Amino acid sequence: MNPHLAPVEVPDPAALGQVQRLCDLADPYATGADADTLFAAAMAETNAWHAARSPFFAALLQEQPGIPAPTVGDGVRTPLVPAAFFKRHEVLSVPRDEVFLHLTSSGTTGQKSQMFFDRWTIRSAQRMVARIFDHYGWITPDRPVNYLLYSYEPAPSLKLGTSFTDNYLCDFAPARHTTHALRHTGSGHEFDVHGCIAALQRYADEDAPVRILGFPAFLYFTLERMKAMGMAPLRLPEGSLVVLGGGWKGHTDRQIGKDEFRAAVTERLGIPAESVRDTFGSVEHCVPYVECAHHRLHVPVWSRAAVRDPGTLRPLRYGEPGFLHLVSPYITSVPAQSVVMGDLASLHPGEECPCPLSTDWFTVLGRAGVSRNRSCAVAAAEMMKGMS
Repeated sequence: MNPHLAPVEVPDPAALGQVQRLCDLADPYATGADADTLFAAAMAETNAWHAARSPFFAALLQEQPGIPAPTVGDGVRTPLVPAAFFKRHEVLSVPRDEVFLHLTSSGTTGQKSQMFFDRWTIRSAQRMVARIFDHYGWITPDRPVNYLLYSYEPAPSLKLGTSFTDNYLCDFAPARHTTHALRHTGSGHEFDVHGCIAALQRYADEDAPVRILGFPAFLYFTLERMKAMGMAPLRLPEGSLVVLGGGWKGHTDRQIGKDEFRAAVTERLGIPAESVRDTFGSVEHCVPYVECAHHRLHVPVWSRAAVRDPGTLRPLRYGEPGFLHLVSPYITSVPAQSVVMGDLASLHPGEECPCPLSTDWFTVLGRAGVSRNRSCAVAAAEMMKGMS
């Protein structure tokens, strides 16, 4: 068994038995009445867990119950906590000496979400990622790959969630060689576009598949630079894969549509569109959302999604745009089991996607409003100013 698929035990099996059962479900996109009943029971357990350990969440439960999201269930309490709350407050449901990992969300400046993970929480989230990669056949322990990481090169003080995630994704196939796009300089990070181009040229001449992970804007700017330099298109080896996340924040004036983006990757690198996948996730909600072959962000069995009206926070119907609301009982370290993101999105039923998956899926429409808070992608994108 791949070590990332190995069992992980909840902090208290007696109090969190349903959470354990839910997170032990091996099929990442299972559906049905049994899965819904288990999800509701697990949410009840995690709510009780946090209420007993977090004065903040206990007080939140005393407020008038809001309208539950229809995808979550009528009897499930899902008090709404904005993701931005974690930029200003540290709230824990475990003793600090049980914190296994501390990650932040922002880049070089601005307020940061401070998220703390006990061993169960981060390991269970990692196992979710592994199960989704396994579902798509992306765990290849016997086939080395070359990595091009459009993320931050590790540094001793670096605690960014994006860097942690991208480096973790390298565990699913052994690395023949790894190139980081954002090189550590000793006092920060710089985007090494020519190093990325050189790596792609070298990888194209080898027989190992290439995995490109990280921020999409960096990859696109690399392709732009290659074209501007008059380089002929490359053909990366068969089996190459692009898995991106982080958006185009900070460079929306140069953002292109996803179809055009995938076409550029196919034209310049020879990777087919079905092997170019976007993802969604955050340090406040670590459940992974990975595009299917038809580029829909399906909701896995361990979570539920809803969209809420920006003015009233009432749940909206399928197809209506609003704040993305994500719910999962997996987290025991921080009361972040029901988070309203700063992203605008629309939710759609599974049958509206032609792929075999039947779970709901969502489309991210952009960030809500203008804020001085900047994510990792914003800080990273700023490094590209003046380079084109």
